[in-house]
Amino acid sequence: MASDKKGIIERLNAGEVVIGNGGFVFALEKRGYVKAGPWTPEATVTHPEVVRQLHREFLRAGSNVMQTFTFYASDDKLENRGQSLKISGTQINEAACDLAREVASEGDAMVAGGVCQTPSYLSCKSEIEVKAIFKKQLEVFLKKNVDFLIAEYFEHVEEAEWAVQMLKASGKPVAACMCIGPDGDMHGVSPGECAVRLVKAGAQIVGINCDFDPETCVKTEVDEGGSGEGAAEGSLHEFPFALEPRILTRWDMHAYAREAYKAGIRFIGGCCGFEPYHIRAIAEELVTERRILPSASEKHGMWGSGLEMHTKPWVRARARRDYWEHITPASGRPKCPSLSTPEGWGVTKGHAELMQQKEATSSQEIKHLMEMQKKAKSSA
Repeated sequence: MASDKKGIIERLNAGEVVIGNGGFVFALEKRGYVKAGPWTPEATVTHPEVVRQLHREFLRAGSNVMQTFTFYASDDKLENRGQSLKISGTQINEAACDLAREVASEGDAMVAGGVCQTPSYLSCKSEIEVKAIFKKQLEVFLKKNVDFLIAEYFEHVEEAEWAVQMLKASGKPVAACMCIGPDGDMHGVSPGECAVRLVKAGAQIVGINCDFDPETCVKTEVDEGGSGEGAAEGSLHEFPFALEPRILTRWDMHAYAREAYKAGIRFIGGCCGFEPYHIRAIAEELVTERRILPSASEKHGMWGSGLEMHTKPWVRARARRDYWEHITPASGRPKCPSLSTPEGWGVTKGHAELMQQKEATSSQEIKHLMEMQKKAKSSA
């Protein structure tokens, strides 16, 4: 059923701030519904109630976009490295669209169908083969009549171009997000050049998401020009099971939203690690510009004002903006360093280590990877 709500391009052209959602993959892994490693979204079929609930929490927090939980829902990813699901990509994608539409209809939200990078591209499959994978997902998005399309989490601009070219054929608005920093994609293509190529491929919105902190994402956005979604992960040696000390506070989100807005970014959201309260913080920071508070703010006093009701006087004293705006949180981990060194293996598309396979990773392959890891650490 078609939506009669304003579309993404109409909203952005009118100067509205559009708020995306957060990181479904990380959020549902922590809740026990996504497996770290494959990171695939079969929960749309096996546990639709938890996907629906997370959508509702993001909607309540202020999200204007219910993005389908279709990250890594391509068939080549669903059968990669020993993964053997009894569920097809089509089933996952269809269920994801239905859940997103159901919740979007409960508020002022659009549905975005999403595709991302593929094992096939890393394995040097042809443009025709990679585009066929995107086409299969696109067919579902068209059948379910999503409002617009997002190509996200691409480390190679070439693959992102192929995705955009395929999505553009739908006639629906296309947003494209690279997961790159100021140095550009995995082959050194600058953020500005990536943006130009994505626009030429057919993207109407270009942006950055994942792998870097919000400050770096905004800086890269300024270099590229587009929408923004922050995250922090990638090559950090804490990824993915020890990232909690790096989780950004809601006050970090206030600063991120303000800097993004000042940079001219009007489509702002989150990625890995973003929970509904992070999205609520973006909505609260931009309440003057958006002229609306999300429903979830009913249970959250602006800048900690709810603490005025606390029983302890020293906590009541914190019920003010200047306290939380300038907080420098302690980690509580005296033996932990404040920074860590990312693992830089220097491999990208075309290297043997990035070739994907249907077979499970063997013990011999793990031994080889451990040797590579030791070499990378010694040269860091």
